[in-house]
Amino acid sequence: MKFETIIYEKKDNVAWITFNRPEKYNAQNQTLLGEVTAALEQARDDDEVQVIVFTGAGDKAFSAGADINMFMEWTPISVVSWTKATKRPYTFVREIPKPVIAMVNGLALGGGCELAMGCDIIIASENARFGQPEISVGVIPGGAGTQMLPRLVGEKKAKEMILTGDPISAEEALRLGLVNKVVPADKLRETVDEIIKKLKSKSPAILKFAKLAVNKSLETPLSVGIDCEADLFALCFGTQDQKEGAKAFLEKRPPNYTGK
Repeated sequence: MKFETIIYEKKDNVAWITFNRPEKYNAQNQTLLGEVTAALEQARDDDEVQVIVFTGAGDKAFSAGADINMFMEWTPISVVSWTKATKRPYTFVREIPKPVIAMVNGLALGGGCELAMGCDIIIASENARFGQPEISVGVIPGGAGTQMLPRLVGEKKAKEMILTGDPISAEEALRLGLVNKVVPADKLRETVDEIIKKLKSKSPAILKFAKLAVNKSLETPLSVGIDCEADLFALCFGTQDQKEGAKAFLEKRPPNYTGK
């Protein structure tokens, strides 16, 4: 499939999805979000893809959020169309049964911050900045930012960021638990590659169960989450990879996982 606003590359069992509007700080319009959804579907359905990585073209921005030019022409009906378009990629990133990494190489604002928050792991360069500045243009976050940010940084900090629109540095994002690692810009790809290598050494089937179990912890009461974990733990023992993992451990050799 040919894309206009993103670049989709598959290399060494990794799907790389790059926001490709550098002249607009990789701002998101409906075309881009539709293409992100299509790219995620392609990666999900490709058995060769084990890990998915998001990043932004250029060295200025991961994604600076929505293309504000659209706001001048929107009506309430247009907004309904937009929210339906945005809801799918932001929730899809969390739901897709494969590890998703955000390689944040610059500004991650508005929808860019929201999409990064939906990823499983966020690795940021030292020059990255994160924020929900929608209040400054007369709206609130519309891509799940008001729901995800408090879960990651706490209610008070989330309200401060959303009510003032002020961004935070990569280092503060790390301190708050919003990102996993902060590295120099010239070490960003190397660091992500190291994490990819670790993820690819694990069972795709068991990674799927692990991601689902952790996601459930944020969506259900503790007792329900514990029951879900128990069910998924039991399902592990119905996979070939579980047997291979245990056998490899006992034989003191690397496992050869097949995803089955």
